[in-house]
Amino acid sequence: MAKVKPFRGIRPPKELVEKVESRPYDVLNSEEARAEAGDNEMSLYHIIKPEIDFPEGTSEYDPRVYEKAAENFQKFLDKGWLLQDDKENYYIYAQTMNGKTQYGLVVGAYVDDYMTGKIKKHELTRRDKEEDRMKHVRVNNANIEPVFFAYPDNKVLNDLIMRYAATEPEYDFIAPIDGFGHKFWVISDDKDIETITNEFAKMPNMYIADGHHRSAAAALVGAEKAKLNKDHKGDEEYNYFMAVCFQASQLTILDYNRVMKDLNRMEPEEFLRKLTRNFIVEDKGEDIYKPQEIHEFSLYLDKHWYSLKAKEGTYDDSDPIGVLDVDISSRLILDDLLGIKDLRGSNRIDFVGGLRGLGELKRRVDSGEMRLALALYPVSMQQIMDIADSGNIMPPKATWFEPKLRSGLVIHKLI
Repeated sequence: MAKVKPFRGIRPPKELVEKVESRPYDVLNSEEARAEAGDNEMSLYHIIKPEIDFPEGTSEYDPRVYEKAAENFQKFLDKGWLLQDDKENYYIYAQTMNGKTQYGLVVGAYVDDYMTGKIKKHELTRRDKEEDRMKHVRVNNANIEPVFFAYPDNKVLNDLIMRYAATEPEYDFIAPIDGFGHKFWVISDDKDIETITNEFAKMPNMYIADGHHRSAAAALVGAEKAKLNKDHKGDEEYNYFMAVCFQASQLTILDYNRVMKDLNRMEPEEFLRKLTRNFIVEDKGEDIYKPQEIHEFSLYLDKHWYSLKAKEGTYDDSDPIGVLDVDISSRLILDDLLGIKDLRGSNRIDFVGGLRGLGELKRRVDSGEMRLALALYPVSMQQIMDIADSGNIMPPKATWFEPKLRSGLVIHKLI
């Protein structure tokens, strides 16, 4: 059963939260972080992207950069820009995008649940990226940023959350750039804390929605600390890592689309003709066309949009991977026709998150940067859970969650 615990969060005072909070470390580069932080010395970027405190061009993997993260974290604590709560709490974090709100419970997730597979993953991780985040966790002795989990819908937890949602939040702000709303409540009532712990204990599994590298790094550092501690008892704080857990039905997964640089030495007519072997191809004209259902794709080529509907027999409904549109398009279009076999490594393809809209696909093709674009129908959370339950791994670049979690609302110390 899933094991969680409350923790003594380290948080900015209410009046400073908008100075401290930031986007996650992995959604922007060093130059963008430097620009967003500007002259704001309270920005969390000084902890999660500390290369901005060095001359431009300094590698984010320079040993001095990790040391600077720990130095800045201590500075934030010393100056009172971050304060630790007096008691162990759970927290509620709500995000509003396009009028829809999703409510997450911020918990300490159990390291052993990750190591034994009770916390299920659907993506592969790269060791170099794991090690980068492990260094960051080690040097700060803290989970500075949360990971993003989903759990099966639970009425008891939902009712508890809605009760808090009707009260005044601790934090309430609109994030710059994307304009999404963020609210935050503290759950300090012992009875409510017990209810949350007990309800999670009834769940056989939780699921990583986003942040596979952060999850791996946090759990591996916790396991590492347990192994190194000769007096390890099992109740130490490092046995847990910070996660924001959302009900699966509330999550929004956007399409994750593709743009390609060439037609693999084919003329457009030949390419379209070969597509008809596996797809019903229909010219939709010059107006942007979005896929309407599973197994339908939108293709943009030579200022025309096309609907591509996968024919019967090109996918297997009983196969949790083979039924995915990302797998169908990878097999039958990218690999078979375009010769793009390595989605992670090929320089002939790029990926565009659905938040940018299909207009971004059109722009990149019309500019001449790319030759054609392919839009996919979004993966569902149920598909992700089915794949995780089956022990399979999603194909690369399959999911795009929005909104992203803001960092800096709460931090979990490992001691």
